[in-house]
Amino acid sequence: MGRILVCAGTGCVASHSRQVTARLKAALHAHHLEERFQVDNTGCHGFCEQGPLVIIEPEGILYCRVREEDVEAIVTEHLEQGRLVERLLYQDPVTKEKIAAYNQIKFYRQQSRHVLKNCGHINPENIDAYLAVEGYQGLKKALALPREEVINIIKESGLRGRGGAGFPTGLKWEYTFKAPGDRKYVVCNADEGDPGAFMDRSVLEGDPHAVLEGMLIAAYAIGAREGYIYVRAEYPLAVQRLRIALAQARERGFCGERILGTDFSCELYIREGAGAFVCGEETALLASIQGERGMPRPRPPFPARQGLWGQPTNINNVETYANVPLILRRGAGWYASLGTEKSKGTKIFALTGKVKNTGLVEVPMGITLREIIFNIGGGILEDRGFKAVQIGGPSGGCLPAEHLDLPVDYDSLTAAGAMMGSGGLVVMDDSTCMVEVARFFLNFTQAESCGKCTPCREGIQQMLAILTRITRGQGREGDLEQLERLARVIKGTALCGLGQTAPNPVLSTLRYFRAEYEAHIRDHRCPAKSCRELLTYHIDPDKCNGCTRCRRRCPAGAISGEAREPHTIDLELCARCGTCLDLCRQKAIYVE
Repeated sequence: MGRILVCAGTGCVASHSRQVTARLKAALHAHHLEERFQVDNTGCHGFCEQGPLVIIEPEGILYCRVREEDVEAIVTEHLEQGRLVERLLYQDPVTKEKIAAYNQIKFYRQQSRHVLKNCGHINPENIDAYLAVEGYQGLKKALALPREEVINIIKESGLRGRGGAGFPTGLKWEYTFKAPGDRKYVVCNADEGDPGAFMDRSVLEGDPHAVLEGMLIAAYAIGAREGYIYVRAEYPLAVQRLRIALAQARERGFCGERILGTDFSCELYIREGAGAFVCGEETALLASIQGERGMPRPRPPFPARQGLWGQPTNINNVETYANVPLILRRGAGWYASLGTEKSKGTKIFALTGKVKNTGLVEVPMGITLREIIFNIGGGILEDRGFKAVQIGGPSGGCLPAEHLDLPVDYDSLTAAGAMMGSGGLVVMDDSTCMVEVARFFLNFTQAESCGKCTPCREGIQQMLAILTRITRGQGREGDLEQLERLARVIKGTALCGLGQTAPNPVLSTLRYFRAEYEAHIRDHRCPAKSCRELLTYHIDPDKCNGCTRCRRRCPAGAISGEAREPHTIDLELCARCGTCLDLCRQKAIYVE
């Protein structure tokens, strides 16, 4: 029987993929094709900007941006007559070629999808679909081994935490296993708060059983009988599918008392967070689970010794746990063969910004930024020039073109002034002002600071005030040195990792784009022509035909001129909103 897979991740659901599913089922019934084809909802395929996505299997034909009204053509032309619906096929942004099979599309072809393998291909709300692809085999294997051996497998695999600084996962498990205490916990950090990041959400929506299986293996290895998944409430679809998966796992004996007939028992619970960025920090997250305000505490003691309710606790994020069943099933040697010497396996990135193909990509560690951005991502939108890539979220840094061939691994990124973080990857073109980018991220961290420690609470606010002045053309000599002094103090004295890494976007842009800062301060000029207060709008009298469109629509009344005569802009009145620039068909308006 053929399968018709309709993406039911959050992005495609928002674009009415559920209605596409309903229409497909109705059309199969109307055309008497129900015996030949089955419609299944899946998790995210990753190619979100092309959604809603529909894949016809076994051929693997991908249809993009499918609407309800396209369903009839898919059924009558493709399913009944065997002809491709050309207009719904993906078009390569560079070659303009129409590509039918999804595994021939560059976006997919150059990925190594292991953690994401099931996302987009199985129904995440059906445990039998997970079991059919070796689901829970990793747990079965783990339960047949001594706990120490399971920990050694994870250590030998080289798996490092996928949510922050990349601490070795096996070592973390070993610390918790050896920590004194009769009661231990496993916790899944699903509080994904970086702007533009949606890796964890997609895994939870598309393959929730893999995360549960990874947690249960960890629980067995460290000797825990309880665990919590801390997920933000603003991920309702992920929460819903987690609840379904958890109920199914309990019913089938994979979770709860005497799992799979062994002496191992473990119960998992879901805790919904309110969406505070600081709760991504592990001690703040634990406080929130305990019903307290989510604020970090000094370490040591680390959670491995004193975590949830003072008991030894292992915390990993969604992607880390989703790697664990793979390692148990396929072996530590297989996993360690992927990636680089010190960064094993693959990493999922949310590829966003000024790039042609945006979405979720899984690549082997060691791939270069150039390969991700230009091969998988298809290059820069409108073929503009590449300027920088921001990697690692608000705790990361901005890397310029000279680092495009940098291998993406934990150590190379740190040495270059960025970090892996959870996997946000924002591409910027030559119209991006790097001072404004630094101000944007610092504004985010300032707003999300819990306010507990003075360096973060006061220091970031002062840095933000300086950056805001600079983007408004009010920068002063000495501002850059002051920014660097404040950044050093915050990095060295803030209480938690989020505070300590908050200055990174400023430091990396100062390191690689210092001339832009200096142009703002000394010349009162924004080289990218982005900072509104530093722009001046002019009309070229040789191009202006006096059509009056700009004069009539200018919200500040700053444009004057008679019909069919060149117009002028009063710079004192101009609000620099850009309305005239967008309206002018003669391209007579320019910005300096």
